[in-house]
Amino acid sequence: LRTEPQAEAARTPGWEHLLIQNPGAIDMEIDDPRPVPEPAQLQAPPPEAGPRPASLAKPDLPLTDPAVLTSPTMLQVERLNLFYGSKQALFDVNLKVARNSVMSFIGPSGCGKSTLLRCLNRMNDLIDDVRIEGRVLMGDTDLYAPDTDVIALRKRAGMVFQKSNPFPKSIFENVAYGLRIQGEGDRTILEEAVERSLKGAGLWDEVKDRLKDSAQGLSGGQQQRLCIARALAVRPEIILMDEPCSALDPIATARVEELILELKREFTIVIVTHNMQQAARVSDY
Repeated sequence: LRTEPQAEAARTPGWEHLLIQNPGAIDMEIDDPRPVPEPAQLQAPPPEAGPRPASLAKPDLPLTDPAVLTSPTMLQVERLNLFYGSKQALFDVNLKVARNSVMSFIGPSGCGKSTLLRCLNRMNDLIDDVRIEGRVLMGDTDLYAPDTDVIALRKRAGMVFQKSNPFPKSIFENVAYGLRIQGEGDRTILEEAVERSLKGAGLWDEVKDRLKDSAQGLSGGQQQRLCIARALAVRPEIILMDEPCSALDPIATARVEELILELKREFTIVIVTHNMQQAARVSDY
């Protein structure tokens, strides 16, 4: 059945499109339906003759600097198992991290990336009911040996967290905090360390004229680089980064990635990330 407007439309040449635009119109009496074109047939191009280019014959690993293959081992994990109470979170983990390299941990949420990262400077000790089996070596030091000095260990392995956490202090005091905790009170030494660390984090030119201002007035990307500078101030051997770019905009993310590539000349870096493209850009493994 047709409504009166539809009947009027039917008497108009080319009326079919009016019914198509009206979702309530129903008409089963179209005598000359429009032909349906045949689907296009897609064909794969013929294979190219000759050998494949050397760059495509076999992917090169590691992704960035082949020199890490001959570098000494900085971190070694052997048969590591971790339990939260009766629930096992890590299963028989074995890995080696070369000195002056970048290793990325990639995986879905909840698979244990951050848990494994925290094992590398014993931050899981701060969580109740955690039990760890296996060995983690930093150079020749067994991190979980009974006589290991945990405070000295954490000086050797700085940590940068997912969310920037500047202290409610000035920019200068944020960077100098670790040295002050160690008992350093010489103003000249502190000033040199703060400048060196801020330059290492790529932040010096942006904040050198306002070191007395609150660190919490910086942008998100600047705060994250400030936290990296704070970790650099105590001269660690390893920098652990737990998704350092997840809360940053693309420009700030690119700056942190450039910084990681610069820092690996002096430090060994282990990073947790969800971004496979980021891992390909900055990591060796």
